[in-house]
Amino acid sequence: MPNLKLMLAGLGTALVLSTLGSAAAAQDCTTKIGAVLPTSVDWGRPIAETAQFAVDQVNAAGGAAGCEIEMVLRDTQVDPKVGVDAAKALVDLEGVNVLLGAVSSGVSMPILTSVTVPGGVLQMSCCSSSTAFTGLAEEGKTEGLWFRTFATTGVQSAVGAKVAQDKGFGSVAILYKNDDWGQDMARLIAADFAAVGVDVTASVAINDAQPSYRAEVTEALSTQPEALYLALYPAEGTAAVREWISLGGTQNMILANSLKSDEFRDNVGMQYLGNALGTDTASPRSESADAFVAAYQERFDAEPNGPGLANSYDAAMIALLAMEAAGEGASGAGVAAAISRVTDPAGTPVSADTAGFEAAKEVLAGGGTVMYQGATGNVRFDANGDVSAPAVVWSFTDSGTEEVEYISLEDVDAFIASLN
Repeated sequence: MPNLKLMLAGLGTALVLSTLGSAAAAQDCTTKIGAVLPTSVDWGRPIAETAQFAVDQVNAAGGAAGCEIEMVLRDTQVDPKVGVDAAKALVDLEGVNVLLGAVSSGVSMPILTSVTVPGGVLQMSCCSSSTAFTGLAEEGKTEGLWFRTFATTGVQSAVGAKVAQDKGFGSVAILYKNDDWGQDMARLIAADFAAVGVDVTASVAINDAQPSYRAEVTEALSTQPEALYLALYPAEGTAAVREWISLGGTQNMILANSLKSDEFRDNVGMQYLGNALGTDTASPRSESADAFVAAYQERFDAEPNGPGLANSYDAAMIALLAMEAAGEGASGAGVAAAISRVTDPAGTPVSADTAGFEAAKEVLAGGGTVMYQGATGNVRFDANGDVSAPAVVWSFTDSGTEEVEYISLEDVDAFIASLN
């Protein structure tokens, strides 16, 4: 006689499977992906949390390539050595073939050249903008494994020059972080300032963890610029601006998006930032971008105002869609090759949420392609893994930031063309 308990257990299992569908199937296995992000800084934690949000939505759709996804997160501290060590641990010990990150080109570049490319791992960055990656890709040295959802520094530098032109500044001094990203920004912004007739009086590098930046600030201040351009991160940015203000420097400042930080605003003080204008890439004015804002608010009970949040979400979701397209057991190169199938302008449109991922699964299983419509719009990568984007000019408020001007993708491209 059949065991009644076993029959009931089997019936219960069947009911659960019929109710949960594909989501239950994903519980049979787990696939790890890596993330190297700066969780030890206030503006870095939300970037990591947003990536995890995307992972959670995919798992609610049954995971990717038949397995639940586990995002193994390591802190980079925005330090190249720490970032490389973290990436090596994820690749060598955890066995990931997809890596999200990093923030800062100076961290992403050594990870790419010493970890992900040698290891055959797809690297998808939300927040690295140096044009050095474009050059590396053009030379074939990224081996098709590098993608980023954040536009290159060329967009920010051009918009920074537009701000200086619109404000009528005749001269600007530059303080920049002495790493791959900062050096790239300083080179590009100097050329763009010159193109709009703004004199660059000084361009001074700022190194990490110095006890004082008085010498560097004094050098820039001695040229008596009408405005100051800052391509720095919050820690050294705070210290440098405090020195600048204490020595009588102008409060006319143009800020790269790296200083779009509550930490920077609070530590410098709003009373000194009233004339400061920042630049950033932006999400397009589209339904998919609005949907992300609404979903983010529901999940975190806050606006997605920090740097890189929409880009982090899209980086995670596109990587996971590509994993689904590549199939179970695909290599990093296989996942990278599948990205074109999920960002196909001629593909079936899918939304950036659980329902969208479920719809994508059906299309991909049938051999079709999809057009991912995400937090930053319809993401399209060029041959070098780059994207372009609209831009915004922003200012600080007592509780965050506010948009001063939105510049469409067409207007950004037109302004960049005028500079050239």
